[in-house]
Amino acid sequence: MESNKSMRVAKKWIEKADRDLLSAKKLFEENIYDYALFHAQQAVEKYLKAFLVSKNKPLRRTHDIGWLIEQCAEIDSDFSKLYDIGADELYPIGIEVRYPTSAEVLREEAKEAIDIAERVERFVKRKLSLA
Repeated sequence: MESNKSMRVAKKWIEKADRDLLSAKKLFEENIYDYALFHAQQAVEKYLKAFLVSKNKPLRRTHDIGWLIEQCAEIDSDFSKLYDIGADELYPIGIEVRYPTSAEVLREEAKEAIDIAERVERFVKRKLSLA
């Protein structure tokens, strides 16, 4: 019974992550690269949190993708592969871009962030048998 509840909550995290990824793509199309990168970062964060929730792992309020990958890797070592695609590099840049003191986000950087988010999406959905 508990795992059903965990998966229901995880699916809500997935839905939010999917919306962040869609937002990133729409913003990218409008040449709004800073917020495209931000929403790509948010999608990655939420996909990872979905996996943790599905495994009844307690969450803490964090944007630190490296820390989230480590928490996931404690459950499934395959998550360490997300370092190879640079998923952890979306933090803290993905948060900092929201502020006027951050550097300008280039088109290529936003595109790379979206590509990473799409790869994390596929990875996590396969792990949760949602792909």
